[in-house]
Amino acid sequence: MTLDESAPLAAAPRRRPGGDPVKALLHRHRVLCEQAVDPLEIAAGLEAHGITDRTAARFRHRDVFSLAEELYARTPRGDEPAAPAAAGPADARALRGFGCSLLPGALALGAAAAGLPHAGPLAALAAVAALVRPGPAPRDLSGRAALGAVYLLAAAVVGWAVHRHGAALGVCLALAAAPAHLAAAAFAARARRRLAASRALEDFADGARPLLLCCVAAFTAAAAGAAALAGTPLPVAVPLAVLLFLTRLLLGHGAPRRPVAAALALALVPAAPAAAAAAAGLLLLAVPVLARASAHARP
Repeated sequence: MTLDESAPLAAAPRRRPGGDPVKALLHRHRVLCEQAVDPLEIAAGLEAHGITDRTAARFRHRDVFSLAEELYARTPRGDEPAAPAAAGPADARALRGFGCSLLPGALALGAAAAGLPHAGPLAALAAVAALVRPGPAPRDLSGRAALGAVYLLAAAVVGWAVHRHGAALGVCLALAAAPAHLAAAAFAARARRRLAASRALEDFADGARPLLLCCVAAFTAAAAGAAALAGTPLPVAVPLAVLLFLTRLLLGHGAPRRPVAAALALALVPAAPAAAAAAAGLLLLAVPVLARASAHARP
């Protein structure tokens, strides 16, 4: 029995008019997906590009994390798995960072104890140097200029405050560099762990906000101890120390630099509440910015 050639053929399955939306998204963010070491980095990068959990629903995913997992799985990679990072170099790098954070305070205390005539400016310079941390490096010239302007403003703020209130304030700010390093490192590590345990951007933000506030509170207490040790008034030293700490935290996590520069410029106003108002403004900026997954894309 032969097949009747006049019989209608079975209808071929129709393709969706929109094609594969996830494939189109993968093509648009190919560099991000290829360079990511895990789906978390892709989720953070997607969020930085404005993709939210609501947007992910259009790609038939419950949230950005689920979408990032598919993108990570569909990204072509080499056959050999990436070797895990050795613990030794990371531990050595952390130890060097903590050692460097102790240098400003030691230098400032030594200069003050020796009675050097320029102990105040030296302590101020050491305190500002502690801000220069290896955060996200700007690739464009304008970004580098903006970052340099922030450092110059920070130097002006500290120098002007030390000139007005004495060398003891510079010693206090330099002593606060070590607890600032520890608090910033603890916040980054805990936020990264929180990111790994979260399954939605809102879930991560809800946990990151109180984590940030606890970190700032812990540093504020440490700054008060440094002020007492240096012998400078707490109402003068603590707001300025918190301002510098938030500046370091925001710069280290790739926050916009213009609001940071504006807060530092406000602190130059020769009025008692200026530094406190500037620190409060930076805290209001830090709460939403550092509660974003994109601020913690890398450990």
